[in-house]
Amino acid sequence: MDKRFTMIIPIMILVAVASYWMLGKYYSEIELGSKVMLIIGGTVLSGVISFFLFKEDKEPK
Repeated sequence: MDKRFTMIIPIMILVAVASYWMLGKYYSEIELGSKVMLIIGGTVLSGVISFFLFKEDKEPK
């Protein structure tokens, strides 16, 4: 479980920073509250997708 989170947390941070930058640069007319909701939604969605895509390696028996 810990191996998953070592990959998920940096991905979520990267998505949050990239979306903040893109929303600020290309979509400056969107109000701040909507930007924050979009950033949070994208970050959580990327974390959930990453959680299911990075499966735990099971030890062979």
